[in-house]
Amino acid sequence: MIKGSLPALVTPFANGQLDLDTLKKLVEWHFEQGSHGLVPVGTTGESPTLSHSEHDLVVQTVVDAAAGRFPVVAGAGSNNTAETVRLVKAAKTAGATAALVVTPYYNKPTQRGLIEHFTQAADCGLPIIIYNIPGRSVVDMLPETMGELAKHDMIIGVKDATGDLARVPNQRLFCGADFIQVSGEDPTAIGFNAQGGVGCISVTANVAPMLCSQMQVATLSGDYAAALAINDRLMPLHRAIFSEPGLVSAKYGMSLLGLCSDEVRSPLTKLTDETKEKMRDAMVHAGLLN
Repeated sequence: MIKGSLPALVTPFANGQLDLDTLKKLVEWHFEQGSHGLVPVGTTGESPTLSHSEHDLVVQTVVDAAAGRFPVVAGAGSNNTAETVRLVKAAKTAGATAALVVTPYYNKPTQRGLIEHFTQAADCGLPIIIYNIPGRSVVDMLPETMGELAKHDMIIGVKDATGDLARVPNQRLFCGADFIQVSGEDPTAIGFNAQGGVGCISVTANVAPMLCSQMQVATLSGDYAAALAINDRLMPLHRAIFSEPGLVSAKYGMSLLGLCSDEVRSPLTKLTDETKEKMRDAMVHAGLLN
């Protein structure tokens, strides 16, 4: 079930508080736009600034609003194994389809430590998607390590944000062809699928869900010419979104579409005027604004 375009969902705020009514509307909008699932409370969902109770509430709200119509992969990562286990258990209780668990950041565990961390998370009984993002966590799960973890029935896939397209066939080698591989990097999503991936957990899909969905459907049906044509429309938007932290740009783009506020929590700040202009121009290029 976990494939195609899965927006890394932003968490809307109003005057510093969770805006749950808007969150529910975003879930409905993504379903109507053709998104194939949602990933709440990842980094794009500003999970580092949410309290535990807010984190759990966002997951429960999204699961309830999705009402089983598409998968919800709940962010459940921490660099504390005990806290990760708590988050995975809470996601399971909420009814999430799976949990997205990041490689522990800052404390730089060994590959042996990664196996221990993810095994404890998987033993909770909810399917686990590994999130490998060395640029943020400063630890890289090697394909051989992932292959060991893939032997666990509850470790079903990876969100790969290494930007290394050779990782996809290497991970197929060690984890098997059925191991779910989804990209965590929008600009290389087509190449990722060409190597054996099946989708993208996308920041850009917060702003352009229909185009991202159509591009994924095209790649999964082998129509790379159609996928490239869509990506030509999206590439300026990918570039603009990642000019500053992606979620800040995504929220600004969504605010232009009347979907939510561009409010973010410190230490993030709102976009500079220069990036706002890039976002507007890119959205016009994509056909999202006139």
